[in-house]
Amino acid sequence: MNEEIQNQHFEKSLATYVAGFILSVTLTLVAYYMVVDRVWSLTPWTIAGSIAGIALVQFVVQLFFFMHLRVKTKPRWRFVVFFFMILVVLILVGGSIWIMASLNGRMVMTPDQVNQYMNDQVGL
Repeated sequence: MNEEIQNQHFEKSLATYVAGFILSVTLTLVAYYMVVDRVWSLTPWTIAGSIAGIALVQFVVQLFFFMHLRVKTKPRWRFVVFFFMILVVLILVGGSIWIMASLNGRMVMTPDQVNQYMNDQVGL
C-alpha cells in the first residue's frame, strides 16, 4: 500500500515537472520568435512590453511548477524560497543592466579613435 502511494506521488510530481518544462520552453520560444521575426510589425516598445509580460508569466510558472509555492506544507520555507528567488532575479536583472550600461559607456569611441587605440596597443 505504501509503495503504491509513493508511485502515485512520483507520477504526479513527474507530470508537474514535465508540464512546467513544456510551458517554460513554449514561453521562451514565443519571446524569441517575437524578437527574431518582429511579429505583427510591432514597435520595439510593444515587443519589449510583451516580452516583459511573458517574463512575468514565466516567473509564475517557475513559482508553481518548480518551486511548488502552492503546496501548503512548511509555509515559512515557502516565504524564504520566494524571497531568495526574488533576490536572484534582481541580481541577474540588475547585473545584466549594469554590464550593458558599462559596455555602452565604453563603446562611444569613433572609428578613428578605435584605430588609434589599437595602434597604440600594438606599438605602431
